[in-house]
Amino acid sequence: MGLPYPRPAWIILPPGTNSVAVDLLYATLRTILRPGMARGFEWVVDGEEHIPPAGGVVLAANHISYFDALCLAYVADRRGRRIRFLAKASFFDVPVLGAVLRGVGDIPAGRRRRGAPGASALDEAVAALDAGQCIGIFPEGRISGDLEPGEAHTGVARLAAGAGVPLIPVGLWGSHRLWTRKRRPRLHRGTAEAVVVGPPVRVEPDEDARAATDRIMDAICAQVAEARRLYPQRPPPGREEWWDLDADTDRLRSCRR
Repeated sequence: MGLPYPRPAWIILPPGTNSVAVDLLYATLRTILRPGMARGFEWVVDGEEHIPPAGGVVLAANHISYFDALCLAYVADRRGRRIRFLAKASFFDVPVLGAVLRGVGDIPAGRRRRGAPGASALDEAVAALDAGQCIGIFPEGRISGDLEPGEAHTGVARLAAGAGVPLIPVGLWGSHRLWTRKRRPRLHRGTAEAVVVGPPVRVEPDEDARAATDRIMDAICAQVAEARRLYPQRPPPGREEWWDLDADTDRLRSCRR
């Protein structure tokens, strides 16, 4: 059985990584998860043509659920892109989860690689982008407690500037209804998931990192607002639900405070 994507799009991996094993694990997980992702949600996807079918690109999204990475990976897969995530280094220490993250080639943020002195997560991600890969990142670094886009870290701007590739802002809405912080999982089939992909944002090498980060998050906020407007499911008339927020409440929280 052939692999779903050609080898040239997946050539930069951490030192000592078995690339064949990575390919096989990714292909296996894709085969298992994709049908459930496709049929388990009521998908509303807008603007996915902004994701280029080839070449280095960063997908940056808001973070509202433990399912966000799967949702972003599914939309990238619809465009034929294989995504590597910058994930918290602590996740790689969790049994099973850490093995899966390492197994598909994700990059631990905030920890330097063993056997690669001085090689940070940012260096590794830039190398992957230079090789034409797709990198996924949640600039807030954590799930939002109030479901509004939060203050972001500047790593997203430094990544886009260092690689000189387009950054695609993405708004996610709906996955929080399945599982988010301080709430029990409620895995209901047919829950709507709205994903709005915006036009690319370019970050210049000499641009102030905080200003660029705010500009990126402002673009993400715009996509989140549109995702909320397009969201097809609403509470019954006269009933309020914690998961239903107005598009107008979505505003930038600057990292320049």
